[in-house]
Amino acid sequence: MTDIAIDAAFDSGNIEVLSIADTAATLKIRRDRDSDFFQWFHFRVSQCAGRELTLRITGLNKSAYPGGWPGYRAAVSDDREFWGRAETSFDAGAEDGTLTITYQPSGNMVWFAYFAPYSMERHHDLVSGAALAEGVTHRVLGRSIEGQPIDCLELGEGPKQVWLYARQHPGESMAEWWMEGALDRLTDPADPVARKLRQLCRFHIVPNANPDGSRRGHLRTNAAGINLNREWADPSADNSPEVLAIRNAMDESGLDFAIDVHGDEAIPAVFLAGFQGIPSWTEAQQAGYDRYAAILERRSPDFQTRIGYPVARAGRANLTMSTNQLAERFGPSHSCVTMTLEMPFKDNDDLPCSVQGWSPERSALLGRDCLGALLEFLTSSA
Repeated sequence: MTDIAIDAAFDSGNIEVLSIADTAATLKIRRDRDSDFFQWFHFRVSQCAGRELTLRITGLNKSAYPGGWPGYRAAVSDDREFWGRAETSFDAGAEDGTLTITYQPSGNMVWFAYFAPYSMERHHDLVSGAALAEGVTHRVLGRSIEGQPIDCLELGEGPKQVWLYARQHPGESMAEWWMEGALDRLTDPADPVARKLRQLCRFHIVPNANPDGSRRGHLRTNAAGINLNREWADPSADNSPEVLAIRNAMDESGLDFAIDVHGDEAIPAVFLAGFQGIPSWTEAQQAGYDRYAAILERRSPDFQTRIGYPVARAGRANLTMSTNQLAERFGPSHSCVTMTLEMPFKDNDDLPCSVQGWSPERSALLGRDCLGALLEFLTSSA
């Protein structure tokens, strides 16, 4: 029988082949450039002709988040349109942590990924399509280290300055699927929620804050190996021009409300992280955050507030992270509300799906729901 072939030399691809024998392969994940982070994988298997595959990814006890592997199932697609989940198991005691994926493809080619990829080509389709919608303007806020544009879409005539930005961590591709759902809603001329939001707000939307890391197949860093969500206190043109460009634009526009969209490797739930612990924290600012979370929980069965990250103690918030930096930066004068939205790489245990787990489709629907919650937040009394 012919050995299978494995390739990852494409947009967001990441895998190294250690050995192949017939339909079995031993693999490892390439680290982010100039960084110890690794967890994202994305590769193609061909010459498989419908045979059952056994793929072993080793060395995962040293990955960025080893706690993300138990209970995880790999994303798989036979056509790069629909992404389901493959049978997957994790053994922490085998070859320094081994994830074993078994799958029988329907044809001669199949793709596997840590989560359904959102390619840079699809990003450009998203940006160009949204920019054609009535009332939408596009501008380039700056350039990445490798010269890619930091795209920003702007729309709405209202006084509230709303920023939505995603993929500071490029391997968290569900964040740009969320953006696709949000933009589909905001640019729909027939959607009454979008109409009202455009009257109340000026939206500034950055669908991908880290295009270099996205194209390279990184988990968490840009082309210089920098974690962008630890650069917001003092971004630099050399190490983090992406953050510098976005933060400068925020300073120009002002900011009343912001969502930084992410994915979490270990927690099988959708949740928010706030800015508790910033030096200028006020009860009024916190009340706004809590009220938005309560509205979203009521509107979306996929969202919950029971579990999430530990809350920072008073005065101990990490101001290098965007949600904390922006709440501190704009809070005293605007009482702005900022938050980090986290979606799972695994499944949502509150509403599990055996076929897809957490999926691109649910990420996009959550983007729409978050906008519905924003409208209620802006138009209802505290």
